[in-house]
Amino acid sequence: MTTSHDYIIRAIRPDDWPRVKQLRLDALRDPVAGIAFLETYEDAVGRPDVFYQERAARSAEENSGARQFIAEAADGEWVGTVTVLIEEAGTRDWAGHAVERRQGHVVGVYVRPEHRGNGLIKALFDAGVEWAWQRGAERVRLLVHEDNGRAQGAYRKVGFVPSGVLVSLAQNEAGSEVENEVEFVLERRPLDR
Repeated sequence: MTTSHDYIIRAIRPDDWPRVKQLRLDALRDPVAGIAFLETYEDAVGRPDVFYQERAARSAEENSGARQFIAEAADGEWVGTVTVLIEEAGTRDWAGHAVERRQGHVVGVYVRPEHRGNGLIKALFDAGVEWAWQRGAERVRLLVHEDNGRAQGAYRKVGFVPSGVLVSLAQNEAGSEVENEVEFVLERRPLDR
């Protein structure tokens, strides 16, 4: 657990599942949720509580391949989150692409609008990236919609850069690509080892 200005950044615990669920639903109501997340509000609200209970329990396991971090304001409100998944070399990622080296994959990034622009995103990313480094990740990556300039700017500010890789999410009826995610990466420096 770390403290950043007026926030506590920590990994979630199994008993946090109701708040995990609520923060996810709030994130999916954000005006850019349609290009920021691969899940809709309707899908998320329809999931049974056991889905969120299991997600929180898995994230809290010491040897888990995923960890969700939250930012808690002084009044106890959860105001941001980031999740990091460990992807193993020789496997395939969620989109079916080969994973060439052990890496962290950042997903589910959200900061409440009234808490944006004050460095909170950096504190969340610092916690998530450090967790990935501790698990032997050689780099950390994330995917961001090509039209989500706000998020791209935030990721650049915390040190991520475009890798040049595009991941197609959807195709039109003619089979041509219509939506792309841009891969951003943070390479592990010798000082991080």
